[in-house]
This record gives sequence, structure tokens and C-alpha cells, in this order.
Amino acid sequence: MYLIVTRSFPPEVGGMQSLMWGLSRELSKNYMIKVFADYIDGHKDFDENASFSIERVGGIKLLRKYRKAQLINEYIKDNKIDGIIADHWKSLELIKSSKKKYCLIHSKEINHPKVSSQNKRIVNVLNNVEKVIANSEYTKNLAIENGVNETKVTVINPGIDPVKKINKKTLEKVESLLKVKTPRLITVSRFDKRKNHEKVIMSLRNLKQIYPSIVYICVGYGEEEENIKKLVKELDLEAQVMFFKDISDDLKNTLVAKSDIFVMPSIIHKKSVEGFGIAYVEAAQYGIPSLGGKDGGASDAIDHEKTGLICDGNNLDEIYSSINSMLENKRYLDYGKKAKEFVCKFQWSKIIEDYKKILN
Repeated sequence: MYLIVTRSFPPEVGGMQSLMWGLSRELSKNYMIKVFADYIDGHKDFDENASFSIERVGGIKLLRKYRKAQLINEYIKDNKIDGIIADHWKSLELIKSSKKKYCLIHSKEINHPKVSSQNKRIVNVLNNVEKVIANSEYTKNLAIENGVNETKVTVINPGIDPVKKINKKTLEKVESLLKVKTPRLITVSRFDKRKNHEKVIMSLRNLKQIYPSIVYICVGYGEEEENIKKLVKELDLEAQVMFFKDISDDLKNTLVAKSDIFVMPSIIHKKSVEGFGIAYVEAAQYGIPSLGGKDGGASDAIDHEKTGLICDGNNLDEIYSSINSMLENKRYLDYGKKAKEFVCKFQWSKIIEDYKKILN
């Protein structure tokens, strides 16, 4: 039996939640699995439909990790355990066991200065596990630079489920919404500095001169939302930018499928960095190419000049010229075709084989 210890798990929504759910579900097809996850409202119906055991741990957040670790330590004593797989180094810090441990890393949670006490804690945990599983080459290199033993780190990209079929009614709705708006750019992400909506909007001001009917679709919410909307107004781009939030997955997927380019030229903001960028992969499933930033793990998700482009997200001219070059002669169509082929390697059915090799 393998224990999966995670702070992020459905029915809560998010990238980490999807990753830990997909990993748990796929491993349960080959091994006995028990998940220890944080409590979330509405979990009962979800947990009852899972094909494996899920134990929820609630209580005050500050004390929860101690209670959780205690429960896990007791469970290990009383049961035959082959190994422990964790979503985060903090999930392993208090687990006292000689059983094999495996820890996923994602980027920003390990991005602390070498001299800091936080870095020492991270390295202490990660250098005492069987394998550290990085979500991208970028994250692997970041871990090694910060003191993690190179021989312990391997790269396994996050997995994705097969693409969902677009609902006919939703398709008609989106086609009616967008009508003659073309070309179409889209970003699906939180509104935060790292995602770089700001510079895409600034590029849009010049792109509008060449493509008067261009539209930029922004799906998401976050602390930068009001600043981004203010910028749109200042640059007189209200006819070119559409905002969506709290929408269904079906509508989100349809908006992506009916767009031409997924744009998210991410940057490093403070310690926050894009470790991989599952959104690029999700767009590629619909044959939509991406523009990503050179800072972070986008290069694992985008094959530069084949399935999209990688640019310097800090350079406004480079963002503009990259978008423009993809739009010229509809080059995005060829990139999109290759993106759809490229993305097959991220299917969970393939990704799980890499996990099985490590565990076996």
C-alpha cells in the first residue's frame, strides 16, 4: 500500500488538486492507495465515489499539520506500507518513518535563498527521500541549485485527462459571443503579476492597428483584476478585451477551443514562478498553440517554434513581435496542429508509467 499525503485535493478546484487527484486515481489502478487530505466542505459525496480510501483531516490550519502527521505516523505503525508520496515537502516534514518517501516539487515552494532557514528545512526533507519528482526541467535545476542532491531528482511532467467533447449549445453561445472578433487571443489563469496579462494588453494596443477586430479573452480572477481592467480602460481597449470569471468548465474549454493563440508569457515575480504551465498543455489538446515566457517551466509544455513560441516576458517588444509572428499568414494553424500531436505524451496513461518505474 502507498500513502498519498496532500494538502490540495478535490472537490477543491485548482491545478494542484487536479494533479493529486489524477495521480491518486491512476496509481489506484495498480496499487492499494490511501489518501490523507485536508478537510474541505462538501467532500463526502466526492470521497464516496472514489475507488480508494480518503481520510480527511480538519481543525485549525496552524495545528492541522501536526494532527495530520500524528495520524499518519500511527497508521504506518499499524499497517504494511510500501511508501509515502507527498504533494509538498511540508507534508513530509513531520512524518517519522523509515519507509520510502517520494516528494513532488513544483517551483515556488522551493525557491528560497540558500542561506535562509526555510531553505535548510526544504533541503533536509528532500535529501532524505527516495526520489524528488520535479514537474519540469526548470524545477529540477532550481532544486539542485538550492542544494538538493542531483541524484535524487527526476522530472515527471503533470498528467492530463483526455479532452472533453465540446457541448453543441455552448459552442453556439461562444460563436454568438465572439461573432466577427478575429484573431482571438486567450489567457486562462489567475490575475496575478506573474501571469503577465498587463504586457499582453499593452501589446494589444499596437496589434489593434494591424488587426482591428482582434479580441483578447481573459478567463479567471485574482488580486490584479481591478488593475488589469483599469489598464484596459486607460488604453481604450474595452472593445478588444473580454473578461470571464466563475464560469463552467464547459464554457471555459469552448472559449479556448474557439481561440487562435493561448498567451501567457509568464515572468518571475518575487519568489513566484511558473513551474510548468498545465494551461499550455490543456490548450494544445484543442489544437491551440501557446506563447509562454522563458522564465520557468513553459519550455517543457511548449516546443519552441513547433507548438508555439517562448519569449522574454519582461520584454514588451518581444511579446508583441511573438504574437504578431504567430498571427502572420495564420502561422498559428500549423503550430496548433503540431501542438495537438505533441500533447499526447502528457496523457495520464503515459505519465503514470514513469511513476510506476520509480515505485517498482
